[in-house]
Amino acid sequence: MAITASMVKELREMTGAGMMDCKKALTETEGDMDAAVEFLRKKGLAKAEKKAGRIAAEGVVMTYVAEDAKSAAIIEVNSETDFVAKNEVFTDYVAALAKQVNDNDYADVAAFNAATSSIDPSATVEDHHKAMVAKIGENLTIRRFEKVTGDVVVSYIHMGGKIGVLVNAECDNANDNVKEAMKNVAMQIAAMNPQYVKREDISADSLAKEKEIITDSSLNDPASLPKPVLNKLIQEAIDTNKWSDEDKAIYEEKKSNMNFLFNFLSAEATQALRDLAMSHKDEFLGDKIFTGLVEGRFSKHLKEICLLDQVYVRAEDKETVKQYVEKVAKENGVSFTLKSFVRFETGEGLEKKNEDFAAEVAAQLG
Repeated sequence: MAITASMVKELREMTGAGMMDCKKALTETEGDMDAAVEFLRKKGLAKAEKKAGRIAAEGVVMTYVAEDAKSAAIIEVNSETDFVAKNEVFTDYVAALAKQVNDNDYADVAAFNAATSSIDPSATVEDHHKAMVAKIGENLTIRRFEKVTGDVVVSYIHMGGKIGVLVNAECDNANDNVKEAMKNVAMQIAAMNPQYVKREDISADSLAKEKEIITDSSLNDPASLPKPVLNKLIQEAIDTNKWSDEDKAIYEEKKSNMNFLFNFLSAEATQALRDLAMSHKDEFLGDKIFTGLVEGRFSKHLKEICLLDQVYVRAEDKETVKQYVEKVAKENGVSFTLKSFVRFETGEGLEKKNEDFAAEVAAQLG
């Protein structure tokens, strides 16, 4: 598969890795973007992983919560410009769509488009949508929606519709204090973007893959390896002449203070250590020191992606979201458990066409 410049650019913006590293990753994975992200993570080259890619398109996320708070809907409708996204006609329209999603059950966007519009019963949702496009004068897209039901559901909208969150909980008496706590948790989700409620929600295959990625990324970051492991690799690099005489001399000079060694070693010497580390992967997996490092990083990663394990951002101490929820339940004498959440971010994974204004005018003038 031909690797295009736009593919390289997209991967770079998703991971923060270098341009050539992104090109190599895409080449190695035959253009598979998800596999390329995993490749870079294993190599320790991905500075950040954005679950759904770039945030670029305009539009709005809206929610609707039923009066009894036992169901709610969230919907994203994209527009071409931020100006339209802030238009009251547009936002009122999206709010009405959210209510219709909540009041009914649709399998997908296609089924929703084919349904009778609650705004104009003489037309389908799709036909009425076309009329709104003509009225607003800009292309609009009903991109996605989700309906949630449960004992109690609350919503939170951040930045005027840039991010929307629904939180679903099991509770035998959802009073105002519980709902306020759920709203606080929704704000946490908007800010920290967890992927799961709890560790038990992660499949065994996903856990195994994450541990493998963390193992490989650790081996590809020799400077952070435990000293006994690193010293063994360095000695092998010297004994097998994988290092130049210059790198060997640098090591002899700096080995009394290893903290600065990698500031002076050549890129080739560092890569040699990476290659050696990966070649000894099976051996190191039996080393308690190395596996302790991996387990520590793995545990830290799970705390970042699992909501209940995250530090509650509004806490004055270091209590987790799980501890905060348990405290609210105890203070209110209720059974209170977070069940699920939905988080939409406007334009998640979409690319907005970005043209130079002068060039656009010149193109129109022909």
